[in-house]
Amino acid sequence: MNNKRTPRSQAPVIPQGEVIGEFKTYAEASDLVNLLIEKQFPGGQIAIVGKDLRTVERVRGKLSNARVALGGATTGSWLGLIWGLIFGTNPEAVTTQDAFAPVISAVFIGAGVGMLINILRFAFSKNKRSFISQSTVVASKYQVQVPRNLADQAATIMASKTL
Repeated sequence: MNNKRTPRSQAPVIPQGEVIGEFKTYAEASDLVNLLIEKQFPGGQIAIVGKDLRTVERVRGKLSNARVALGGATTGSWLGLIWGLIFGTNPEAVTTQDAFAPVISAVFIGAGVGMLINILRFAFSKNKRSFISQSTVVASKYQVQVPRNLADQAATIMASKTL
């Protein structure tokens, strides 16, 4: 099998080949790739190319001091729990309550420190925004491409699906 995979150290290039399908969603393009691979088409020869890329930033909600503090407390609690489990358990304790008291303390201390750090970081940040958002890159269409010498094989597989 001739599997021409590109090494990770090589700069990415736009794939050349025959477009065998064009779709409005990535899921539809992915379904075609799954079909080709199931029918023993060489997977390393397939490319899904997004066309007309756009950055979409979705606003998730308002950013307030309370939300910043809650996020810091949550992160700090997890770090405190990990710290407490590693360094705080006492195997010689008589009761379970005595054994895990240092862990519970570490969780509360971690929450307090995390809250303080997050509030200070938010207060002193120069790029202050009053909202939380998430950015993604989306394409208006997705093309499935294969090398020209394998286009007939891909077309045969696609035709067998419709039969």
